[in-house]
Amino acid sequence: MFSHVMIGSNDIARSKKFYDALFAAMGASPAIPDAKGRLAYSHNGGRFMVSKPIDGKPASHANGGTIGFSMNSREQVDAWHKAGVANGGTSIEDPPGVRQGAAGQMYLAYLRDPDGNKVVAVYRMPA
Repeated sequence: MFSHVMIGSNDIARSKKFYDALFAAMGASPAIPDAKGRLAYSHNGGRFMVSKPIDGKPASHANGGTIGFSMNSREQVDAWHKAGVANGGTSIEDPPGVRQGAAGQMYLAYLRDPDGNKVVAVYRMPA
């Protein structure tokens, strides 16, 4: 359905440090900025991008928006969360742990990135 997700950042270098750490915890490579300074991450067929807003106005986070990243295990969720906090992210909501969802149990960890965007690591637990 989606080709990619792109978020805005007011400080690409700060975002690169944060997202490079998150993607490393997922087993993906760090981003290499393109000619326009945008960051692109690819993992498991998905593409996540970070850019300064094209209109020149400050970036802001989506109130009510969350971007979820699929994980392979509880340990990977914990490593992702730890990497995010160590690289400028803020742990939000409940601590990493099991939540009941409509499709069964999930192990989740929520962060705000340095620009305030809400991201979550999701491991869908076997039934």
